[in-house]
Amino acid sequence: MNSSLIIRNFTTMDFSSKLLENAVNEVARLPGIGKRTALRLVLHLLKQPIENTNYLTESLQVLRTDVKSCEKCHNISDTALCEICNNPKRDSTIVCVVEDIRDVMAIENTSQYRGLYHVLGGKISPIEGIGPQNLEIESLIEKVKNNEIKELIFMLIQKLDHYTIMQLSRLMLFQTTRVLQKTQKAHARRDDEREKGKEKERREQAETSIRKAQ
Repeated sequence: MNSSLIIRNFTTMDFSSKLLENAVNEVARLPGIGKRTALRLVLHLLKQPIENTNYLTESLQVLRTDVKSCEKCHNISDTALCEICNNPKRDSTIVCVVEDIRDVMAIENTSQYRGLYHVLGGKISPIEGIGPQNLEIESLIEKVKNNEIKELIFMLIQKLDHYTIMQLSRLMLFQTTRVLQKTQKAHARRDDEREKGKEKERREQAETSIRKAQ
């Protein structure tokens, strides 16, 4: 007796509910979550008390509408200035440059670092179309130009790749060189004006001496 093995493809999902399908599709849009994982999560939520689901949705809504970016370091915060930047015990002259908030959390967990942070919000990636203009670099350059920083630390090089560091260094070197050149020119103008003032004073003294001799 001949028997045949029937193989069917079940990679596509047939949902019995459009509501379930929509929920799974939305959860599957999150990074690292496929359709099967999304389905498991949604089915888990369906088994929970409705209050738990309400807490989750309310927390996400409040997060999305009320969360802020720290005006100074661009860390995620509940207020205009995050707790780290607002802490007078932190050394504001030392700034650690990191890619995102996960790096801040990892470093803070060590309880060893007492400076401030600067969160870039990503890394330069020409392949992905992310350039310096897409990151929080201008404000970092301003801090350097305003002499607010004595020590700049590039942390977690495994994530903040060498290309990003190289581009940041070039940008900041260019900006600080321009500031130095402007400062040098200003000093040169002041020295020139001071020398002209002394020369004028010497001429006036000479003319006064000549008039007295006559």
